[in-house]
Amino acid sequence: MAITLMEGKRPQDWATLVLAICLFISPWIFGFTAETIPSWNAWIVAVVLAALATAALSVFAEWEEWANLVVGLWLIASPWLLGFAADTSARWTNVVLGVLVAVVSLWAVWDVHHPHAHA
Repeated sequence: MAITLMEGKRPQDWATLVLAICLFISPWIFGFTAETIPSWNAWIVAVVLAALATAALSVFAEWEEWANLVVGLWLIASPWLLGFAADTSARWTNVVLGVLVAVVSLWAVWDVHHPHAHA
């Protein structure tokens, strides 16, 4: 049963891993490496997302998808909670990637509870 659950989650977990990589390199791509708080937030959250995605790829557990949702919501709120909302590049990077992470995690949770929806 774990194998069938794992097979159904692979696309979402791979997508989360790609989003984690995008988040990790975003301070260099969008030019906010000089800003300590948004850069470190991106790097730390990216490592957490990558760890969760890697764990989910090895052995699926629904809590990992809920944790990804929390991380996605953190990314959306972090510009205001950490005080870097004035930095447009960092703010939009966090918000857009946060929304994408949240959507992918909700998609994975949906698939857990509706396994035959794609058949």
